Amino acid sequence: TSPYLTGEHYKQITTANMLASFRGTVQHGLPLEIGDTVQILEKCEGWYRGFILKNPNTKGIFPCSYIHLKNAHIKNKGQFETVIPTEDSVITEMTSTLRDWGAMWKQLYVKNEGDLFHRLWHVMNEILDLRRQVLVGHLTHDRMRDVKQHITARLDWGNEQLGLDLVPRREFSMVDPDEISVTELYRLMEHRHRKKETPVPASTHHLFVHMKSLMSANLGEELEVFFHIYDGRENRPLSERFFVRLNKSGVPKSPEKTERQCTLFVDLGSSDLRKDVYIVVHIIRIGRMGAGEKKNLCSVQYRRPFGCAVVSIADLLTADSKDDHLLKVYACNTESEWYQIHENIIKKANSRYNLSGSNTGLAVALQLLHGDIEQLRREYMVLFTRGVSITRKLGFSDVIMPGEMRNDLYITLEKGEFEKGGKSVARNVEITVYVLDLDGQILKSHVAAGSGEPGGDEYHSLVLYHNNSPRWAEQIKLPIPVDMFRGSHVRFEFRHCSTKDKGEKKLFGYSFVPLMQEDGRTLPDGTHELIVHKCEENANLADCSRYLKLPFSKANLPSNNQTLKGSKESFWITSFLCSTKLTQNGDMLDLLKWRAHPERINDSLSKLKEIDGSEIVKFLQDTLDTLFGILDESSQRYGLKVFDSLVHIINLLQDSKFQHFKPVMDTYIESHFAGALSYRDLIKVLKWYVDRIVDAEHQDHIQQVLKASEYIFKYIIQSRRLFSLATGGQNEDEFRVCIHELFMSIRFFLSQENKGTSPVTQTQAVFLRTFPAIYGELLKIFTVREVAGFVRETLGSLPAAVHAECPLEAVKLQCIAKTVESQLYTNPESRCVLLPVVLRLLQAHMQEQRDLVMCARILTSMLSLIKKEENGTSSSKTEVELIVESLLGVLLRTILEITNRPQPAGPALRLQFQDVTGEFVACLLALLRQMSDRHYQQLLQAFSNKDDLRDFLLQIFTVFRILIRPEMFPKDWTVMRLVTNNVIITTVLYLSDALRKNFLNDKFDYKVWDSYFYLSVIFINQPCLQLESFSPSKRKKILEKYGDMRVMMGCEIFSMWQNLGEHKLNFIPAMIGPFLEVTLVPQPDLRNVMIPIFHDMMDWEQRRSGNFKQVEAKLIDKLDSLMSEGKGDETYRELFNSILLKKIERETWRESGISLIATVTRLMERLLDYRDCMKLGEVDGKKIGCTVSLLNFYKTELNKEEMYIRYIHKLYDLHLKAQNYTEASYTLLLYDELLEWSERPLREFLNYPMQSEWQRKEYLHLTIVQNFDRGKCWENGIILCRELADQYESYYDYRNLSKMRMMEASLYDKIMDQQRLEPEFFRVGFYGKKFPFFLRNKEFVCRGHDYERLEAFQQRMLNEFPHAIAMQHVNQPDQTIYQAEAQYLQIYAVTPIPESQDVLQRDGVPDNIKSFYKFNHIWRFRYDRPFHKGTKDKENEFKSLWVERTTLTLVQSLPGISRWFEVEKRELVEVSPLENAIEVIENKNLQLRTLITQCQSRQMQNINPLTMCLNGVIDAAVNGGLARYQEAFFVKDYIMNHPEDGDKIGRLRELMFEQAHILEYGLAVHEKFVPQDMRPLHKKLVDQFHLMKSSLGIQEFPAYVRASPVHFTNGSPRTCRNSVPNIISPEGGRGVARRSPLSYPAVNRYSSSSLSSQASNEVSNITGQSESSDEVFNMQPSPSTSSLSSNHSASPNVTSSAPSSARGSPQMADKHKHSRENACLSPRERPVSAIFPNPLDPAQRAPPHQIGDTTLPRSDPNLSAPDKGSSAKNMRSQSPVPTSRSPQKTTAPPFTPSPTECQSAGLVSNSPVLSGSYSSGISSLSRCSVSEASGTELPAGDHPTHPLPPPATMPNSVSSSSDEPIRRENKTPPPYSVYERNNPRRPVPLPHSLSIPPQTDPPALPPKPHQLRTGSMKLDATSDPRVPRPRPLPRKVSQL
Repeated sequence: TSPYLTGEHYKQITTANMLASFRGTVQHGLPLEIGDTVQILEKCEGWYRGFILKNPNTKGIFPCSYIHLKNAHIKNKGQFETVIPTEDSVITEMTSTLRDWGAMWKQLYVKNEGDLFHRLWHVMNEILDLRRQVLVGHLTHDRMRDVKQHITARLDWGNEQLGLDLVPRREFSMVDPDEISVTELYRLMEHRHRKKETPVPASTHHLFVHMKSLMSANLGEELEVFFHIYDGRENRPLSERFFVRLNKSGVPKSPEKTERQCTLFVDLGSSDLRKDVYIVVHIIRIGRMGAGEKKNLCSVQYRRPFGCAVVSIADLLTADSKDDHLLKVYACNTESEWYQIHENIIKKANSRYNLSGSNTGLAVALQLLHGDIEQLRREYMVLFTRGVSITRKLGFSDVIMPGEMRNDLYITLEKGEFEKGGKSVARNVEITVYVLDLDGQILKSHVAAGSGEPGGDEYHSLVLYHNNSPRWAEQIKLPIPVDMFRGSHVRFEFRHCSTKDKGEKKLFGYSFVPLMQEDGRTLPDGTHELIVHKCEENANLADCSRYLKLPFSKANLPSNNQTLKGSKESFWITSFLCSTKLTQNGDMLDLLKWRAHPERINDSLSKLKEIDGSEIVKFLQDTLDTLFGILDESSQRYGLKVFDSLVHIINLLQDSKFQHFKPVMDTYIESHFAGALSYRDLIKVLKWYVDRIVDAEHQDHIQQVLKASEYIFKYIIQSRRLFSLATGGQNEDEFRVCIHELFMSIRFFLSQENKGTSPVTQTQAVFLRTFPAIYGELLKIFTVREVAGFVRETLGSLPAAVHAECPLEAVKLQCIAKTVESQLYTNPESRCVLLPVVLRLLQAHMQEQRDLVMCARILTSMLSLIKKEENGTSSSKTEVELIVESLLGVLLRTILEITNRPQPAGPALRLQFQDVTGEFVACLLALLRQMSDRHYQQLLQAFSNKDDLRDFLLQIFTVFRILIRPEMFPKDWTVMRLVTNNVIITTVLYLSDALRKNFLNDKFDYKVWDSYFYLSVIFINQPCLQLESFSPSKRKKILEKYGDMRVMMGCEIFSMWQNLGEHKLNFIPAMIGPFLEVTLVPQPDLRNVMIPIFHDMMDWEQRRSGNFKQVEAKLIDKLDSLMSEGKGDETYRELFNSILLKKIERETWRESGISLIATVTRLMERLLDYRDCMKLGEVDGKKIGCTVSLLNFYKTELNKEEMYIRYIHKLYDLHLKAQNYTEASYTLLLYDELLEWSERPLREFLNYPMQSEWQRKEYLHLTIVQNFDRGKCWENGIILCRELADQYESYYDYRNLSKMRMMEASLYDKIMDQQRLEPEFFRVGFYGKKFPFFLRNKEFVCRGHDYERLEAFQQRMLNEFPHAIAMQHVNQPDQTIYQAEAQYLQIYAVTPIPESQDVLQRDGVPDNIKSFYKFNHIWRFRYDRPFHKGTKDKENEFKSLWVERTTLTLVQSLPGISRWFEVEKRELVEVSPLENAIEVIENKNLQLRTLITQCQSRQMQNINPLTMCLNGVIDAAVNGGLARYQEAFFVKDYIMNHPEDGDKIGRLRELMFEQAHILEYGLAVHEKFVPQDMRPLHKKLVDQFHLMKSSLGIQEFPAYVRASPVHFTNGSPRTCRNSVPNIISPEGGRGVARRSPLSYPAVNRYSSSSLSSQASNEVSNITGQSESSDEVFNMQPSPSTSSLSSNHSASPNVTSSAPSSARGSPQMADKHKHSRENACLSPRERPVSAIFPNPLDPAQRAPPHQIGDTTLPRSDPNLSAPDKGSSAKNMRSQSPVPTSRSPQKTTAPPFTPSPTECQSAGLVSNSPVLSGSYSSGISSLSRCSVSEASGTELPAGDHPTHPLPPPATMPNSVSSSSDEPIRRENKTPPPYSVYERNNPRRPVPLPHSLSIPPQTDPPALPPKPHQLRTGSMKLDATSDPRVPRPRPLPRKVSQL
């Protein structure tokens, strides 16, 4: 659209349309888009200078050629001037509306509201189209109206759909609310709103029928279908028939002519839409006599019955209008009942009819349309343009229209009685119908079977087979013109249709009936029995004069004609005439021909009342002429009779059926009435009646007379005018006297006081109803003042006493209402006469609160008038004065009354109420708007004392508060709301003076002032004044018209506040909340005005009490609730801070003031963050973090207990929603801790009922226990259970005590039986200014979700902060990042450092229990990062591999009330390569010990883990595992360079020896248990071990070492998660304590020893089935965990080992799996070499160095990975690699893994080996699984790799928080691989865990397990007897 540009050019003002876009690239150019509106300031040589109206501040130049100028005019010049184009206001509105829609329309698309998007698009296009038509300006006046109507309808529709404002319109153009009175505005809005909401129910309805087709199997003949509407209650048709011909396929014959198949049954009344009115369809076939006859028999066609269908009209009211209906077609069982088949179907007499065929159906479209036919022509133009036939009702419609022309005779062929005619069987009778005129000629095409088809010359009836008394019931229509009616007749010929011969039809008789009788009356309606005259086949009927002399009907036969009377043959028809011209009524004819029979006049006048109204109406003008003719000729004789007849006719026209004839009578009076003398008689009779009223017994007739008084006066006045014209105004005085006397009689009768129900009172009421209609007539002859005098006197004569129940009261008001709305009242001259009477009555009623609807109507009319006349006339001023004086107070009271009444329930009542409230409100506003200064002064002076004034002010303030309520007006009435606000603010400004003058200082009245402030606050806060939320164009309009009313009111509040002086204290702290709400409104001026009031309040409070605690408390309370509602913003916080700080600079109490402001400002920061986070679509993590921050603020800084508790519950709900059950429990615990076990009663709060403190604490305890249970934090639940149990015990409540103890016991069971996943912990740094306040530049540690690994966690964080950038390194960021306007996230995994080491160090404690202590109540976390110092030795990386260890301490322990807590301090230490090596080996030793112990104590059902671990360590050692450490640290160079490390080197040596010793012991144990098929592997291990010893230079172990191995066992087998039996091998008892400290994922709960064995199995399983690995893990995690835990003790080593083992394990897992699947052997079959190819991988081999790294990195596995350039993920991948190259890795000293395990000191000495073996075990595991899976040795390695990595990772997390360790472990695997090499593929034993239960109670000795699963077991064993790497597995588990 290109809307105009408006511009001002010198003095001439024009608007301009942009024709093209102008980029404005020239200097000072103004860029313009097509359609921009520009205001032009100056012109110069082809250029204009001006600005776009959208942005008046930017001015610039643009070429003239780009715009199109239009005329315009300027409105309110000056700052807010607007340029309005002088064009049609509809166009202006269209343009602005379309612009507004444009923006919203795109939004619809964005919001995915496609449906509305497309509909709006169509409407916008339509509007543009119509706009084009209007702009072109070629439309005719009527077409223009139509177009505008379409436009406005569409604009309104769109506004409504988009939720925009309702536009008040008059005549299609927008109304300026300032230019009409408020009452008028209200009426317009109400009217538009109503039109929108409640369509008036239409009184006429039409049924649209479209015949589609008949579906049936046995067609083949043409059909005729007849529709009609049938009244089932009265058993008669309501309409004529609609007739459609169908061809042989059952579709309409002439499809191109829609009027032949579509019809409208018109003029159905509302009473016809009921359940028992039906649409009946009869179907006739045209063809052979019998449906099955052969075709060739006969060529003659007969009309024969086919079927009938019925549907109730009521079904159409509910059905969807557009649906096609498929009607069932029924046929009758016996043809003789065809005439009543539809009745039988309706009555459901189903013995008499059946379905005419199972699949016969009639497809018809039926639709009910409502409204009059003209309206439908407009709305459904398509129907009428295409063509539709009209099917009329029989008879006239409910409403008869004058000028309607109809002359239809309907004849129904009912039945016949015929003789056999000498045949043995009955006849087949067919009737042929003809219409003949006077001359005996057949009238062509005047016989119609129904609408739809054109009429024919004749009509053939149905043929009923062999039936001598047939009943047809066929209705035909004869549309004969009126002039042909006289003399015409209808002839019926009867023929017998023979089926035998040639099928000829033989004539055997006829009947006839004439249409009009001799006296001019037509054939009467009803049934006629006609005589059947016999005749021969060849009889000549053409000469009708022969038979017309014969009698036609048996009813009027002369009595002597017995022969015909006695004959049996008869024929019955029913006739019905529907004519606007002919009458069947003799009395009517007599009256009209009164001159012919003067003697019958009296009689005829009397009979007039009996005649049917429709007959009178047809001849209305003739009848009236007759009456006045009689009156003129013999007024003395017939005066009264004529008067009564006239009254009868006048009242007849009041009937709704005939009301449309009133205009006919009006025209008659104006143009045709000629009784110039009648007025005397009419006045005389009327006065005679009025005088008789008081005494008359029966008032009915008199009431009839008075009802007609309006028309009687019309006749009187018109008659008098005719007389004056004729005589030049003679007898004027006489006429006036008569009228005066008449009015005196009326006044006398009105002044009678009677009981409410007496007949006279009713008569008075009748008169008052018609009285106002007379004013207009009187004005034609009398002056305005005279008529006003009559009216005043007449109304004034009414009895004053008001009886509430008296019906007269309501009528009085109605009379007043009509008076006020009459022409008379609009004239100021008469108004001043009438106003006092009107006001008196009105006031009386309003004080009584009665008939308020009428009162509102009267007031509305009065006030609308004042506005119209408002040109400062003194009369209107006095009028306002009078109204204010008598009605203002009462009006306010009324509004208060109405709005405080309870709303009635019924919708009808409620509507009436709404209306009346709105009306009164509009009246009040209109009145206030009319009041000037003078009126206000007079009003206020009129109060005699203070109290009255106070009451008045309170009342008006209260009413204003009510007016501001959002429900006062419908939501889209912004226009009305703004007018209301404008009136309110104006009035308040006037009244605030009165407040200052009368209620300050000593006369101070708190209530009035409070009411005033309260009103102002609500005023400012109303939604309709919040301009920020509006579109720019709407905002601009409002500002131009009213300015920002909030600011005006704000200034008013401020000045009133300043006036209060010391009375301010009364409003502190009460007004703090309301004023705070005002300052939160985003309007800078308003804020600047209002915020200083807080300073004032602080000041006064300080004076009163020495502090402003109250102010602070109130501010804080209100801020919370207001900000949570969405008020306030960042700028408000800054403004609040700066304004108040500036204000208090000079105050004595500055310090405390500053602290208050700081507190409030900080609270706002948190509240704003909280609000932003709580928005829809925000992630739970953010919401929770924010709530925690706010909750802590309330507790620590504000000490607001209630708010603190509220936020505890908000946080609790958030946790539950996010399923953080543990956190939810900790949160609720905060509230629980605030309560005591006391009986103090507590009030209802949040969702808690009223109860004692003890009960609430009990309830909280139970809820918390339940949540700890769901969060698997059972240990915490147990503590609470105990506390509750103590309480129950102290109260001797043994029932609950028992329940509590049972619950506690169940929690213990769950600890032992259920698996817990070990969470991972991640450290997250939030850097950059774009983060919310509570996160900005802080670091947190977060507890991951179950199974959440680093990548998943990182992805989740990035989803929560979609704009954040993930940092790729782990170094601390620098200042630039802290200050950046962006969001940076730094995330890496950390390892928990458990607080309580004692449980973890203790042997014999099951892992399920330990896991809790590893991961709960953790304050400190560790993160290791390996790095190289100095030059890196390519041959041996361990020399330079350092670890940087970061320890983070949190502000609160995890888990807690949140999944993350802030880091309080960081400590950094560096671990030297040597220390790193020590840790790795320690961990490996611990792992080996554990596995050996488990094996001895028969906890392992499967020796695989041990085998693998041993293999990993020994292989690694042989291939250079420990050797690398020796090279690095036992050489002279190192000892010389680091003399201070002597002890440590010694320790490393000890650990190596210890490892060798443990290995030896382990091999011994292994030999005992190793299954047969693993023997070769065992042997190989022994050989390799000797090699290793010699390489270490150990011949014999020192004794101390020797002794130790046994005690390595890691604890009771019990630990196994899988219900490992409790049996612990005796040695088991001495498990290594070290393992406990590690934090393992909750999952691993097995004892370490069992774990390790299992772990390896698990690992292998895992590897094998990477898919199922999760399962596996879960199953076995505990064992592995335990092993892990042991590893953990040396966390770094463990980590490293874990990876390798992990690899191995996977294999094992596979194996296990296989074994599970009975595939155990396959791995075994694979040659070791196959497995070994891995070793091949030198790359993997590289891992050795990795291993080395690992050792050191062990602390920081991630780092090592990073070195490799891989993240945790890398590690994973690496670990696979190691697997493959495990053999090579072997070369790497096993210690690689051990470094990881630094933590386990106990194992340290062997740790390197262990780790090696461990890893190798894993690798072998993986290999096996792979091989099983893939069938190739190498693949096995690879597969494991994949599976492995995850495990590895797990270990990482386990062993050290960082991912790096994990990676390291991966490397460790090399030893593993080696080991695998050693074992040729061996069947994989199932890992215990895999194996399932076995794990649970594996025997302490591996051997048993072997036997159990030998195949699989062996495999394990083979794979690496010595490797217990299962441990790594656990890690994986935790990760899972």
